[in-house]
Amino acid sequence: MSTAGTGTAGTDAAGTDGTDGVGGDGRIRDPRRLARYAGDLAAVGGVRAVVLDDGAERGVRALEFRTGGGLRFEVLVDRAMDIGVAEFDDHTVGWRSPTGFRHPALHETDAEDGLSWLRSMSGLLVTAGLDHTLFGGEVDAGHYAYPPKAAVRHGLHGRIANTPARLAGYGERWDGDRCVLWAEGEVRQATVFGEHLRLTRRVEADLYGTEIRLTDTVVNAGFERTPHMFLYHVNVGWPLLDEGSRFEADIARTLWQTDSVKEQGASHLELPGPRRGFVEQVYEHELTPGADGRVRARVANDRLGRFFELDVDPAEFPAFFEWLNAREGAYAIGLEPSTHHVAGDTAAREDGSMIWLEHGEARNYHSVFRFGRLPGGKA
Repeated sequence: MSTAGTGTAGTDAAGTDGTDGVGGDGRIRDPRRLARYAGDLAAVGGVRAVVLDDGAERGVRALEFRTGGGLRFEVLVDRAMDIGVAEFDDHTVGWRSPTGFRHPALHETDAEDGLSWLRSMSGLLVTAGLDHTLFGGEVDAGHYAYPPKAAVRHGLHGRIANTPARLAGYGERWDGDRCVLWAEGEVRQATVFGEHLRLTRRVEADLYGTEIRLTDTVVNAGFERTPHMFLYHVNVGWPLLDEGSRFEADIARTLWQTDSVKEQGASHLELPGPRRGFVEQVYEHELTPGADGRVRARVANDRLGRFFELDVDPAEFPAFFEWLNAREGAYAIGLEPSTHHVAGDTAAREDGSMIWLEHGEARNYHSVFRFGRLPGGKA
């Protein structure tokens, strides 16, 4: 329905001069005014449910976010609501590995001595946890009080990444002149006579925005005291990652690094191009918080004039790893905030740093994935 105003020529239906709700960038931020130009918000951006339909990805539910500000990404509902595709200004940011976004039904948790996780490793965010991260191994399970289960064996980075979510909802919500694109779901990791942990994940981005806000809550819904470990494997790929791209962070000191760092000598600050037979170089850095108490790490590409930045709370993630994988065909860099240091599960139990959740106890995580344009970079 159209409504005629009584103003002079050149005014809108509200009788204004036509500038209300329009920012200095010319973008319409008033929902009523925007509705006059577009019968569907999808003309600008929004969230759309899709199903991947070919190859190993067939049947994976996804939510496609478009902000209208140059940012497009997909939330993989059937992959723990992790983030798969991530593009900014038509440049791929999220790593696209040869595995694709493999359907979780194809995953074999105990195969390949626990390294089968690598057969499903692709995208901007792959979550590790909820009761184990880092390399696999066998640990005591006496706290579950089930005699046939004296120990539990974990694979690399735990089970959660290959678990489908129960989707609570998604859509677009206006609050004044701000429109928030959102999705929320619950991922349950549970067994009889073992852990019962639930991850509630909310993903948000603003219309016209250039960042993703991730809010996670992990709760022990079981009645046995349960270990909790959590890590984000945030993966940046080509073309944002390229020879000469920079890893930038306020590094107070490097606490640990793999032997391959000395053997290969590749810089982890000014990043190399792809190399044949490259052995991953991994570092644990202690990062210095900013004035707001948060830590940030970014990958910047001067040629493209673009950057990606990870922004986390060190009170939630006290450890941080840099994963440099310059191997041909699997070229990526990982930014990995973690609840635990590199020594892993067994060491955390021994030194008292393991997080133990009692029934109903929860941990919360608030992180920002920021995409931006470098000063003087390409438009």
